[in-house]
Amino acid sequence: MIQARTCGALRRSLTIALVIVTAHVASSRASAQEADPLPTKKDSSVTFPNTTAGEFTPGRGFDIIKTDRGSLNVSFYGLFRYIDQMPAGQTFTDHLGRVREVKPVNDLNWHRTFIWLTGFFHDPKFRYNISSWGLATTQQTLLFGNFQYYAADWLTVGVGIAPNLTARSLQGSWPFWAGSDRLMSEEYFRGGFSSGVWLTGKVAPRLDYTVSVNNNLSQLGVTQANDARNLAYSGSLRWQPTTGEFGPRNGFGDFEYHRSIATQFGVSSGYTRDSRAAPLDQKPNATQIKLSDGINPYDEGALAEGVTVEKLDYTEAAIDAGVKYRGFAFMTEYYFRTLDNFLATGPLPLTSIYDHGFMAEASYMVVPKTLDVNAYGGYIWDQFKRHPWEAGGGMNFYPSRTRSWRLNLHVIHINKSPASSTFGYYMAGQTGTTTSLGVDILL
Repeated sequence: MIQARTCGALRRSLTIALVIVTAHVASSRASAQEADPLPTKKDSSVTFPNTTAGEFTPGRGFDIIKTDRGSLNVSFYGLFRYIDQMPAGQTFTDHLGRVREVKPVNDLNWHRTFIWLTGFFHDPKFRYNISSWGLATTQQTLLFGNFQYYAADWLTVGVGIAPNLTARSLQGSWPFWAGSDRLMSEEYFRGGFSSGVWLTGKVAPRLDYTVSVNNNLSQLGVTQANDARNLAYSGSLRWQPTTGEFGPRNGFGDFEYHRSIATQFGVSSGYTRDSRAAPLDQKPNATQIKLSDGINPYDEGALAEGVTVEKLDYTEAAIDAGVKYRGFAFMTEYYFRTLDNFLATGPLPLTSIYDHGFMAEASYMVVPKTLDVNAYGGYIWDQFKRHPWEAGGGMNFYPSRTRSWRLNLHVIHINKSPASSTFGYYMAGQTGTTTSLGVDILL
């Protein structure tokens, strides 16, 4: 326990150091290129500039207005999906030996909608993004946005809804993934999206930084009235040493068929003093963090019978790497997470929880610009020795020979899922197979 506590303190220190160092480097004017520059090689042209806005990054869209004093572009994303989580009627045993019900789904849904209004106002360097997000599976519709001021290649300042920079997939690559949602390990370890302030830019050619300070780990379901005073801190570095790019949005898959080897390496880290964001006599509003048995640590009795955790420290780090060449793509990310410094209503049997694990995915364009096949997997070494894992495969068919329209098949075998959400692939405790078939459009 002392070793885990020491590791947690070390990762917190590294997270804060990453934020401070990258912010300091950004404050000194470094030689740089434009963010995600158009490379000289025809095979790797960038269509969609990457931003730090994660899922709030629009597509190319349609220009409605363009004047010297402002502009307006409308962009759209939609996903219809069938998902079947098997077997039905199963149970699982949590880390305290209690039998719980798994709640698998078998649904057809217009699953997700995004509408983006983007452009500049008064000065082309002053950019806005108003996002409308709808999720039919959870009956949620939200309207939010961000403002960004492009000061120089080495510094863009942003305010608004943005990701905690705890995983590479939160930093602009969506929806260019193997499937329509994240894999098990990244879904389990990552933070979420929240209001904040961030700095991003290039500290050197082919080396990008982002640092962010957010209200909390995830704002979804957490209103200002029940939020705690503690802020969330995160930072990330991304290095693309060979070609200086990694395809549109730095996403997965080599649809563009690189004739030169494209590589990407990165590190991300985040820390916050998290809270359940609700009175003790109510269910927790904070739902981002899960234990390795899929249980919310803020639920009553999650760590000890009759005891409720009110606050905890979340410290996470991740390292990632990827390569693309002639239709082949490979990406992997390794995660480390410590939960400690618990404030609870009674004694707990442990003082810290340390989990680590990885995800890896590979794909190949068997028919250029039309069909790719992919395989993926992940494994978690967890405090409770449940050892969740997954392995799967699928394919993407692009009817228009562009990334903007695809049909996606995703089949995963899951063992003891620690991830749990009604809009992803996973339910707490599930052992079995999830099949997903969807069609999505990004315009």
